[in-house]
Formats: sequence, C-alpha cells, structure tokens
Amino acid sequence: MTTGAPAEGHGGALRRALRVLEAVAEAGDGVTAKALARRLDMPLPTCYRLLGTLVEEGYLVRLHGVRGYGLGYRVVGLYRGLTDPIVPPAPAREVLADLHTRVGAAAVLAVLRCDDVVVAHTETCPAHPGPAAMAGERLPAHATAPGKALLAGLEPGRLAEVLDGPSPTRPSALPRHTPHTLTDRRLLDRDLLRVRSAGVAVEVEEHARGRAGLAVTVPTGTAERIALAVVVSRADFAGRRWELERAVRDAAGPLGRHLGSAAGAAASS
Repeated sequence: MTTGAPAEGHGGALRRALRVLEAVAEAGDGVTAKALARRLDMPLPTCYRLLGTLVEEGYLVRLHGVRGYGLGYRVVGLYRGLTDPIVPPAPAREVLADLHTRVGAAAVLAVLRCDDVVVAHTETCPAHPGPAAMAGERLPAHATAPGKALLAGLEPGRLAEVLDGPSPTRPSALPRHTPHTLTDRRLLDRDLLRVRSAGVAVEVEEHARGRAGLAVTVPTGTAERIALAVVVSRADFAGRRWELERAVRDAAGPLGRHLGSAAGAAASS
C-alpha cells in the first residue's frame, strides 16, 4: 500500500523552503508568515513550519521589533562563496577605477560562469551609473555589450548551449528588455559575426533605455572568459564611440595581465 507521500518527498519540501526564502528576500524585512502564505498560496501551518526550519538553520531571522521575518546572516556566506572567486584582485580593480575616472563612464567586468554572464566588478558613480546589477548577478548575454563579447568567442555548439539550453534562470532564451533588444536568433548571430570581425561588441538601448555600451574580451592567458565594458548614456555614446573603444582596448591589456597573474598564483598555491 502506498500513501502517496513520497510523490514530492524531500525535493518538494526543499522547493517550498526555497520559495519561502526567495519571497522573504523579495518582500524585505518584516514580512509576516500570513503575508508569505498568501503570496505563495501555501497553507499557513506549512509556511510557519518552513519559516521555523529556515530560522533554525540561520537563513532567516525573526525580527521581533517589526513582528516579521528577514534574511539571515548565513545568506551572506552563500553570497561570498559566489562572489569571492570572481571578484578581481586589487591591481585589476585599480585598472577599472582608472578607466572609470579617466573616460567618465561606468566600467564593468563580467565573466562567463557556467551558462550565464555574471558581473564580477563595477566602477560607477552617481554621474556615471552602470547596469543595475552588482557582483554575482547575471546580465542578459544577448542584450549587453559584455555579454555579446563573451558570446562571440564561443564555438557554435557551446553558443547553442548558452543561448538555447534549458535553464530555470532564463524563462526565455532571448527575452526582450527594450524595443531594440535582439530576440531573433538569426539577427543575434549576424550581430555576433560583426563582433568577431571588429573585436568589439556594441549595444545601444538593447538592455536599458537611454543607455549604451561597448566591450572587448580580456586576454588573460587562461581558459576563463572575461569581458571589459564601459556604459554611458546614449547621447554621450554617439559623440564618444571611438574614444571609448580606444580606452577599453588600452585597459584590457594590463587588466588581463593582472587577472592572469592572479589566476596563476591561485593555481600554484
């Protein structure tokens, strides 16, 4: 006789707990169990049980002052586990800071991590904001300059995996972000062909309205795929396109040497 309980089993409970954790992160400090249960369409006793487990394990905290829940400090360790391997060493960050200051543009370093283009570091300021992503967060590969620079260097089979492979983080392979986003794979392939030929990737209002950027790959002498980009306003880009490209190409060399040295030191340690 079977009870039907194993149908979801531990996997189902784990998925529900992760949904609770994500909902708390999205709602912010002070969200109540009742609000979470309504948001997740979950029985209140189940929600309380999952909240209790997540609090015990340190992934959530009970905020008595506001009578709700918030993210726990164990999440910080998870974030550091993600970002520590991709954040560049101090000499490389200095190159990015100098580029940002010298050309008056946001400087962005991105890496290809599994099938995602991920921000490794940004140098920005209120006058020169970058993409709305911090270290460890994904960028849409098809709609950003660093993403296109990294895609253009992939073999056809690997490119298909990155763009077309199933992924829970990408509900659509080529989602539209603005009216200018390339969502047709044939048009994107044509654009990547231009990137390979020119050695530089350009996007104008494909990721965000009023913003534009360009990127080149960084030669590190390792298997790691890294791109350096600058992001400016569309109006600024129109008059400074070639100046920005020269600055990014000039910075890519010393940046690659610092990153390559750091990778070599890590491999020998």
